[in-house]
Amino acid sequence: MTLHKGASARPGHPVNPFYGEADPIGGMDESPPRHTLPDGPLAPHTAYQYVHDELMLDGNARLNLATFVTTWMEPQATTLMAECRDKNMIDKDEYPRTAELERRCVAMLADLWHAPDPSAAVGCSTTGSSEACMLAGMAFKRRWSLAKDREGARPNLVMGANVQVCWEKFCTYWEVEARQVPLEGDRFHLDPQAAAGLCDENTIGVVAVLGSTFDGSYEPVADLCAALDALQERTGLDIPVHVDGASGGMVAPFLDPDLIWDFRLPRVASINTSGHKYGLVYPGVGWALWRDAAALPEELIFRVNYLGGDLPTFALNFSRPGAQVVAQYYTFLRLGREGYRAVQQATRDVATSLASRIGALGDFTLLTRGDQIPVFALTTAPGTTAFDVFDVSRRLKERGWLVPAYTFPPNREDLAVLRIVCRNGFSQDLADLFLADLEQLLPELRAQPCPLRRPARKATAFHH
Repeated sequence: MTLHKGASARPGHPVNPFYGEADPIGGMDESPPRHTLPDGPLAPHTAYQYVHDELMLDGNARLNLATFVTTWMEPQATTLMAECRDKNMIDKDEYPRTAELERRCVAMLADLWHAPDPSAAVGCSTTGSSEACMLAGMAFKRRWSLAKDREGARPNLVMGANVQVCWEKFCTYWEVEARQVPLEGDRFHLDPQAAAGLCDENTIGVVAVLGSTFDGSYEPVADLCAALDALQERTGLDIPVHVDGASGGMVAPFLDPDLIWDFRLPRVASINTSGHKYGLVYPGVGWALWRDAAALPEELIFRVNYLGGDLPTFALNFSRPGAQVVAQYYTFLRLGREGYRAVQQATRDVATSLASRIGALGDFTLLTRGDQIPVFALTTAPGTTAFDVFDVSRRLKERGWLVPAYTFPPNREDLAVLRIVCRNGFSQDLADLFLADLEQLLPELRAQPCPLRRPARKATAFHH
C-alpha cells in the first residue's frame, strides 16, 4: 500500500497539511515518546521539528543578563567551529594542527599575563573555568603533600565566601577544608589580612577572584600577596596564590593594564580564565596556566600512547571537542590586543551607562557600577516596601529579560540583589530597550501593597 501525501499516517489522526506531514516512518500527528526510546525511527525533518519547537520555550540567550558566557560570535567563527566539530581535542597526534593552536593560545595567554618566561609557562585548555580551577587546586594539594610528610594532616584552602561554587566542589571532592573569609559590611569580597590570618602549615593555597560573580568587583590580589609575604616573614609559611580570572583575566589586561594581579606577582602560581566568557568564545572552553613547570607537579601529568605518539594530558575528562579551541585562536587572531581593548571598553561603557541610569531612577541602590568587569549589582533603595529584587526579576522575565536575584553569602545573607552581566553583543540599543521595560514595570511594582514574599534564598534565575 502506498501512502500518498496528505493522507493520515495513523488512522484516526488527521494531519495538518500546512504544518508537518504524514510519513510512513513517523509524522507529526501525535506526540513523540518523551521517556522511552520510540519503537522505530522518525524522518529527519520530523525529528528536527519536534526538537526545534520544544527549544523555542527556552529563554532568549541574547537577553540573558544572568549568564557570563558568550552569546554572539561572528559567522566566520561559527563556520570554523562547524568544520572542527568532529575533532577530538585529546587526539593530538591525529589532529596536530588543532593541538598546535592550543599550544599557541597558551603561549599568548602566558605573554598577556606577564609570565616571567612565557616559553617556560605551562598550561592547557579545559572545558571551562570550573575544570581549570579543579586542576589548579589539585596542583596546590599535590605540591603541599610533596613538601614534607603530611600523614594525618588535613589540607585547607583559603578563599572569600564569594567564590564561585566550583571551589566548594573542589574542596568537597578532594577532601580539602574550605576556609572562607566572610563578607563584612560594604566589603563584598576577600579581605587580605583576614585571609592571611586563616593560613597555617596545612594551607595549600589562597584563591583570589578577579571579577566576583556576586557583584563584578576585583579582589585585591597584590594586597593579598603582600599580606602573605608578611606572613612568610613572621612564620616561614610560603603560601601560593591562585587567581581565578574566569571573567577578569580577559578584561583587566586590556582595560586596566596598570593593575598588578598576574604573574608579575611572584606569589601567583597559577591563573585560570574562561575563554567562553570575556574571552569571547561560545561555551565551553577555559584555560589554566602555571607560571613554570615547578608549579605543576609532573606526576599529575599522564602520558598515553595508544592514540599514537607520547601524548601528555592533564585534565579531568578525556574526549572533548576541539572546535572551541580553534574558535579561541580565531578570536585572538581576529582581534589582537587593540581589538580586545575596543570590545571590552564598549562592553564596560554599556555597563557603566546602564548602571548610572538605573541608579538615577531612585528605586535602587547600586552596590557596584560595572567599572571593573562589566557587571554590576543593585538592591532596592532604603525605604522601599512595595517590592523587592525577586519581584523585579520575576516581572522582567515576563518581558523576556533574564536577570538573577539572590542573597549574598555569609555574613551578608540579609542583602538580596539583582545582578546584570553585560557582554559583547549586549549593545547600547539593547540596554535602552531593557531600561525602557524596567521603567514601564516600576509603576506597577510601586503600586503593590507589599513584596510577594518569595523565599529570600531562592534565586529567580541561575546564579553561577
